[in-house]
Amino acid sequence: MSKIKITLTALLSVFLLETCTRVPITGRRQTNLLPETELMAMALTNYNQVLSESKIISTGANATSVKNAGERISSAVTKYMNSHGYSKRIANYQWQFNLIDDPTVNAWCMPGGKVAFYTGILPICADENGVAVVMGHEIAHAIARHGNERMSQGLLLEMGGVALDVATMTKPDQTRQLFQLAYGVGANLGVMLPFSRKHESEADRMGLIFMAMAGYDPHEAPKFWERMSALGGSRPPQILSTHPDPEKRVEAMNKNMAEAMKYYKPAGS
Repeated sequence: MSKIKITLTALLSVFLLETCTRVPITGRRQTNLLPETELMAMALTNYNQVLSESKIISTGANATSVKNAGERISSAVTKYMNSHGYSKRIANYQWQFNLIDDPTVNAWCMPGGKVAFYTGILPICADENGVAVVMGHEIAHAIARHGNERMSQGLLLEMGGVALDVATMTKPDQTRQLFQLAYGVGANLGVMLPFSRKHESEADRMGLIFMAMAGYDPHEAPKFWERMSALGGSRPPQILSTHPDPEKRVEAMNKNMAEAMKYYKPAGS
């Protein structure tokens, strides 16, 4: 019996060692239980379904700003990841950036680089610099694999820890809903997991650096969240309910500004 326990403990230790990695930039240790390739396949299906059910804006200044910011930041991030030993994190990424005509104040990025912006967040962005703030933050979520962590816990809590492929076959609707919650898709942004704000803070820090790498001034980030906070009133945008307090967020960003500015080189300079 003792030998069996030792063997199981050894196997568990090896499993955790293999699934435990460090998040780029922050160095935080994380354990993702789900194969990223499976999540990327699921992301492609969900992303295409969202696009098929939505009105996509592909022309005009706003669509151009979303694509410009997305391409610049993803290119800078890809270069950084490849040169710092993180190429596996973006293996098989095929970036897409789409603007959806919807008043929801939201944006998200699925595994594999599938990004969606909603027109409802554009007035708060104000211009392409503001779009870059949101874009850097959402790309950071994908690079940090926050969705994998949330999806892993969701499968444990809501489905008893079954494998993703089993959940997809036996409970497809519930699995899809869990996936969309894990990646913040749409307007249904209830606080699913208690550590989601930790992820938001980590994405803020990484997002500042990512936008700086792409030549966008990270000082625009606190300004964006000040504008977001100003919309609060008695009924703040739902996105604020799952994010850190805007004032504390701005304070944290200002503390991280010196780090971000080390990566900043204005576009064209």
